Amino acid sequence: MRLLAAGDPLFADGLDFGIVLIVIVKTVVTFALLLVLVLFYIWFMRKVIADMQNRIGPARAGGRFGILQTLADGIKLFFKEQSVPDSADPFVFRLAPYLSIIPAFLAFSIIPIGGEVSMFGHETYLQLADPEIGVLFLLAMSGIGLYGVMLAGWASGSKYPLLGSVRASAQMLSYEAAFGLAVVAVLLHAGTLSTRGIVNAQAWTSWDSFATSWYWTVAVVSFAIFLVAAIAETNHPPFDLVEAEQELVGGFVTEYTGMRFAIFFLAEFMNLITMSAIAVTLFLGGPSGPALGFLPADGTVNVWLMPVFWFFAKLLFLLFCTVWVRASLPRLRYDQLMDLGWKWLIELAFLAVMVTAVVLVGRDEGWNRWVVVPASIAGAVAVLGALRLCMPKRSELVEEEA
Repeated sequence: MRLLAAGDPLFADGLDFGIVLIVIVKTVVTFALLLVLVLFYIWFMRKVIADMQNRIGPARAGGRFGILQTLADGIKLFFKEQSVPDSADPFVFRLAPYLSIIPAFLAFSIIPIGGEVSMFGHETYLQLADPEIGVLFLLAMSGIGLYGVMLAGWASGSKYPLLGSVRASAQMLSYEAAFGLAVVAVLLHAGTLSTRGIVNAQAWTSWDSFATSWYWTVAVVSFAIFLVAAIAETNHPPFDLVEAEQELVGGFVTEYTGMRFAIFFLAEFMNLITMSAIAVTLFLGGPSGPALGFLPADGTVNVWLMPVFWFFAKLLFLLFCTVWVRASLPRLRYDQLMDLGWKWLIELAFLAVMVTAVVLVGRDEGWNRWVVVPASIAGAVAVLGALRLCMPKRSELVEEEA
């Protein structure tokens, strides 16, 4: 991911407009794709939950399936009045929605959607950007997204939005540690921070690649921790205490109306889709998958279409799981949310990283894996048990307070 500048080799024989055109096209297509995915996911979520509850769901706009209902809702919000409370800080109040949506798009820009293809006479990947510090860039964007929520609650000049933003900051900081540690296990296996490098390390070679090459098996604990932390970071049910309607009216978006409210709504689902795409990239091989053997290996279908198909098939599976969780689990209490983050996930993530490191060192040193793996897992379980015994019980805390 570099910028065109004077002295760059691209300018040696004049500006190569093919490369510039590729960058422009990939940027526009990536942003449009993310918007379409959000529209589809909202419709998909409403229809799946309706089926689970024996209802019909959206069935007016867009024919019998209501596929254009989300677009109709977006148009309605676009034309609604955008009010600013008298007690609000006007500049920060208007800025906050964009501080939420921009990091969501930037995080999605490093996702490898397909393999290497030819465009406008140049070889390029179906990926907007592939910085060498891709995973660090992801963690930075997930942290910056918090500022939009925090500033929205503070700038509204109202108590309910402020409470929602304080909850958001505590919740996202609590799960950020477990989220980062879950990613570390993948980095130890891949040996690179580049998302493209991580995908290449999980390349499909045979039908057992999904069990031997993809990292969801060798880092299954980290995969589970990543999914839970990602759901919590995106404020998705059952971790939606940031905008708990029964307690905080609407949370940090209480004072927002019209298009500004729609931007926050859009950013929330963008973040959820981005986190699911990151999970596909880190643990499920990204666009890796079997090609169609009866077609040429270097043909359009196997080079362009099949990697994209496998990526979106895996993404759709994870998105369905998020809808299933939304429809099935009740909202956690705030103390339960904090206990899960601080007393379970962080400890489990630390131990998962330690076990991964021991196993990889043993592999490099030629140790017997049938001894190293069980011994490291047993040691991790013993450490976790000791940590749990050292933690004060709830009854003891109640007695101390009394």
